[in-house]
Amino acid sequence: MTNAPPLRPADSTEVADALSHALRYEGTRRVHHVDDAMARMTAERLIRHLAHAGFVLMREAPSPAPTTSNAPSSVG
Repeated sequence: MTNAPPLRPADSTEVADALSHALRYEGTRRVHHVDDAMARMTAERLIRHLAHAGFVLMREAPSPAPTTSNAPSSVG
């Protein structure tokens, strides 16, 4: 049995944000030939098509915030 993280269905806003970002950036570099509005419209169109075709996109659950409860005390 694997220790894969639990998955949940991704909502359309999350998918649109991810696709829009991918259309506007290549890694951390901005792609200057893509307009923000056009990237958003393209992302939303892709989401509608994927939903119509029966695709279900899954996403990992968010990771818990880091904690410092196990850190040594700074008070000496």
